[in-house]
Amino acid sequence: MTEGTQRKLAAIMSADVVGYSRLMGADETGTLAAMRAHRSELWNPVIEQYGGRVVGTAGDSILVEFASAVAAVESSIAVQRGMIERNAELPEERRMLLRIGVNIGEVVMDGDDIFGDGVNVAARLQAIADSGGIAISGNVYEQVSGKLDVAFSDDGEHDVKNIDRPVHIWRWSPDNQAPAADMDKDAPPLSDKPSIAVLPFDNMSGDPEQEYFSDGITEDIITELSRYPDFLVIARNSSFVYKGKSVDLMQVANDLGVRFMLEGSVRKAGSRIRVTAQLIEANTSGHIWAERFDRELVDIFAVQDEITAQIVSAMGRSIQAFELLQSRRKAPTSLDAYDKCLQASAKISSPDRTRYTEARSQAQEAIELDPNYAQAHAIVAQTQLVSFTSRWPEDPEGTLQAAYKSAQSAVELDDHNFFAYNVLGLCQVWQHSHDLAIASLQHALELNPNEARTRANLANALVFAGQPEEALEQLEIAMRLDPHHPPVYPHHRGRAYFVLRQYDKAELAFSQAVTQAPGWPWARLMLAAALTALGKVEAASAEVEAA
Repeated sequence: MTEGTQRKLAAIMSADVVGYSRLMGADETGTLAAMRAHRSELWNPVIEQYGGRVVGTAGDSILVEFASAVAAVESSIAVQRGMIERNAELPEERRMLLRIGVNIGEVVMDGDDIFGDGVNVAARLQAIADSGGIAISGNVYEQVSGKLDVAFSDDGEHDVKNIDRPVHIWRWSPDNQAPAADMDKDAPPLSDKPSIAVLPFDNMSGDPEQEYFSDGITEDIITELSRYPDFLVIARNSSFVYKGKSVDLMQVANDLGVRFMLEGSVRKAGSRIRVTAQLIEANTSGHIWAERFDRELVDIFAVQDEITAQIVSAMGRSIQAFELLQSRRKAPTSLDAYDKCLQASAKISSPDRTRYTEARSQAQEAIELDPNYAQAHAIVAQTQLVSFTSRWPEDPEGTLQAAYKSAQSAVELDDHNFFAYNVLGLCQVWQHSHDLAIASLQHALELNPNEARTRANLANALVFAGQPEEALEQLEIAMRLDPHHPPVYPHHRGRAYFVLRQYDKAELAFSQAVTQAPGWPWARLMLAAALTALGKVEAASAEVEAA
């Protein structure tokens, strides 16, 4: 460390003007004058008010150090709210919007300058913040939670450029401080069907490495329950939002619009397994039933069937054992193959190239252990398909064909595997065989009527087949089954509205997809298309630049 250099913990705000090159190209003199006015009349006074120290300015960006995370976030929100007021009377093409990122971490002081990991993370957060919004790291959120009268939405963990670990990101939006995941802000209405959410079972094995196993058991129970059309079963994606959190069951039930909640735990030790489960009626928080299953690991599928049967019975529907056996997927002959598939499934929830490569390897190991295990073939197909859509391989078309063949093998091995038919249908969409894709996805829904992702995929196929009205019907059901749905759902909804030439609704839907996934280029490009159709050319250009 050189003389005059020291390390310390600091809160860092990094801000940048959205579309600065476009603004300069349109009116260089006016843009520079506006920047000077914003700095002297708003940014600098607010930063000074909250005890900040400007440590760097470069054209359209500013870097500020604060003594506390609370001060950094309060200052950021004050700046963004001030910009809303200053932009209010300006035409859209002249408005200056900021993206702001806030992080707290160790910085290296070198004279008046600061460097280091804390600064780098703040800069990455700024780059993926919403226009006019703020992105903060998980450690900042821990510092400000409960101390500010504003709401942040949880955007999960992200891999960011040149940072060797995932960063947990929380977002603030000026429009409705916690961006809604759907067009409707109210809680979903209760269904006239018996409705249930299965919360992630706790891993009681004392080994974090076994987390995939308890998650896998939870997902299998959701799958078995989902096969019954008389029920409304909340999708895994929405149930797992509450994983690892201390929750108010009545609040969760209200958020998801369900009457029943299932929670439990899994303990795996050697060849033995203990599964506990309890069914709760949300309105009264009363326990309908609770049971503990101590079995050999080879009996895990029987335990899943018993839990499902007891839930169905307790919710007011009779069930016969043979109905379960006729409808369920074929179990593997090797428990090691099943374990490999659980590990692989845990890695394909988001398109990360390294994790997908590991998942494919584990699924292929499962096939070596049990060549007739359809689920393993389906997982291989899924990893190949996402590799194709992400353009990771050198031969994308060959990879798509390999995915199609893997999916075909899966459905030939097990005609009751809905996941296999889902992947097959997606492959057929990309092969432009839309009628075949619709047939495959509809068959997947016959096997699992509550599978929200399959309905969303079917909606996408229907849009391409020129049936946007039918697509919107499927998406409405999918969003009810998955209240915390991923951004692809509003994206598909936007496509349907676009085909119908309802461009104002398309703009809203694509805007929601962008809010949920600001780093997804296709969402921004489709938003640009809708904006162009509405005559909002400058705003469309900004979205293309961001994409």
